[in-house]
Amino acid sequence: MEQAREAAGRGAWQEAFELLTDADARVPLRGPDLPFFASVAYAAGDLDRTIEAWERAHTENLRGGDHVAAAGAAVRVAMHLLFDTALMAPVRGWLKRAERLLEKHEETPVHAWLAVIQSYERLLSGDFEHSLQWARKAIELGVRHDPAAAAVGRVAEARSLILDGHVSEGLSLLHEAGVATSSGELDPLLTGVVYCELVCALQGIAQYDLAEEWTVAMEKWRHGQPIGSVHGRCRIHRAEILRLRGSWSEAEQHALIACDELRPYLRREFGWPLMELGRIRLLRGDIGGAEEAFRSAHETGWDPQPGLALVYLAKGDIALAADSIRDALAHPLSIPSKELPPHTELRRAPLFEAQAEIAVAAGDLVLAQTAAGELARIAASFESKPLAASAALAYGRLHLATGDTAGACRDFDRAAQLWNEVGAPYETALARLGLGHAHRAAGNETRAILELEAARLGFDRLGAVRQGTEAARALGDCAGAHPPVVLVAPSTTKTECVFRREGDYWSLGFDGRTVQLRDQKGLHYLARLLGAPGRELQVLDLVAVERNPGTADAGAMLDGQAKEAYRRRLAEIEHDIEEAQALGDGERSAQAEMERDFLARELARAVGLGGRDRRASSDSERARASVTRAIRQAMARIHEHHPALGDHLDRTIRTGTTCGYLPDPRVAAEWQL
Repeated sequence: MEQAREAAGRGAWQEAFELLTDADARVPLRGPDLPFFASVAYAAGDLDRTIEAWERAHTENLRGGDHVAAAGAAVRVAMHLLFDTALMAPVRGWLKRAERLLEKHEETPVHAWLAVIQSYERLLSGDFEHSLQWARKAIELGVRHDPAAAAVGRVAEARSLILDGHVSEGLSLLHEAGVATSSGELDPLLTGVVYCELVCALQGIAQYDLAEEWTVAMEKWRHGQPIGSVHGRCRIHRAEILRLRGSWSEAEQHALIACDELRPYLRREFGWPLMELGRIRLLRGDIGGAEEAFRSAHETGWDPQPGLALVYLAKGDIALAADSIRDALAHPLSIPSKELPPHTELRRAPLFEAQAEIAVAAGDLVLAQTAAGELARIAASFESKPLAASAALAYGRLHLATGDTAGACRDFDRAAQLWNEVGAPYETALARLGLGHAHRAAGNETRAILELEAARLGFDRLGAVRQGTEAARALGDCAGAHPPVVLVAPSTTKTECVFRREGDYWSLGFDGRTVQLRDQKGLHYLARLLGAPGRELQVLDLVAVERNPGTADAGAMLDGQAKEAYRRRLAEIEHDIEEAQALGDGERSAQAEMERDFLARELARAVGLGGRDRRASSDSERARASVTRAIRQAMARIHEHHPALGDHLDRTIRTGTTCGYLPDPRVAAEWQL
């Protein structure tokens, strides 16, 4: 135990966790050792052990007659279930246990935290009125008993107000909560929670400038205090901002690393980082990779729309895209999520945005008009400049399709101005592309050329090949007062390049500059790929597989304790369903039934016929994850020291079950390995 505490003190969470697990196997931990075990398990990435330790603490305190401590443990179970699994039925069960235990006791810090989690349970269920009441109670109790509970309560209050339509008041309170958090009075985990909540709230209403400010603050916190799932959540928020700013390669790297960091913690909410990964890939023109990410999100129980519909549109299957987005709007998946606004029109805004674009492509201009109108109404309701820009873009496409060139020019121009103010280069270029088409339709060739050229340059800077090609093609079609623009293909230059290991360092030479980096695994993989240009290499050819190639696996998908935890959650959900049906609460019952189905599928995936454990990832899957992570980490490091080489590798390296180096036709690189 002393060794575990020493390891935890220096942040060696995995070492501390292994020591505690061994100690617990010898003599079951008791008393204050259980909360310590729970905190270490969470930092080490074992959510099931975290919750189990708090459940044991609850039982032990209950048997010992310490009802306040038992209630505190119950609240911690509810908190982890809510923030990391979003399974609301078990959350409600544990909150009721805590309420009963605290009925006859005077105010304590546990009362404040109970109010915090009650507020979030209501928030994620779409009951903003009662969420606000519980948040204010949490603040009141927290001020007297626990400042951390008051801080989280303030964020819950602000989010409740914003989602209920009181945007200005909510934003003011969010800023106050953020400033209070920056004071350094909270512990590392709760500081990260408050930062994450701030950014979630701002991203939800598309307040990107403010979200970016707080993401920067959260990044500074993360580098010093990487605790639990908040670490990976921070990366995803960063990826969202990088995507908006047009740094797609860096955004994808953050999203991929975040997926690895969040995999041990998140259940259904794992769909959130996967959806962000899909959005980034779709922008980069990686249609197959985007579809894979969106379908993986769907497998976790997440709503994959509008991502999948936009993939179908990019593939040219307009009918499937239209059917897909129509079904998404008609049958929305009401999945509680801390990251996305629950049960509000904000969740429908991206769907309307996609439907407006798809409907114009399908020629259904009546539907496009309806979707654009809904999007504009939501933008006005939540005072959101980016949503207003999206609505203007939708109206521009609609008016261009109907032949209203004056209206199209006006709307596209407004969209370009708004997106430029937001700082979104891709969306700005998209609006300028539409504006160029509108001016050409109106017979104004001079202005058309100006806007189309601006759009083409914008797309080229971002690496948006498909859209850049469209702009270039439109430029080639322009004629009239100005001579047609001649598009000169970029010349191919021979470049002598070095990617060679020299002892403990690697010499990396490209574009006239050479740097040296300390050896790391990903550099070995990159060297293999560079030495086989144009070939697809299996990941098993890149990594030395452990003993017995082709037969090894990563063990059971769920160990015995994890399977037992799933079964306990299922029992808690069944109880919630019975209670909801007795109360006649159909919505709560339906939500709990969805949670039951999700957990049953997860358990079925882990247990085969006759109750035998299914084995986890094969050698190939394990190698894929390992190689991808190592390559991405190496490329991120190369970016820091040699940006030009980093950009070249971003364009040419492909990872997955097979990996490859697809040389850039503009650069005839001759690698010295």
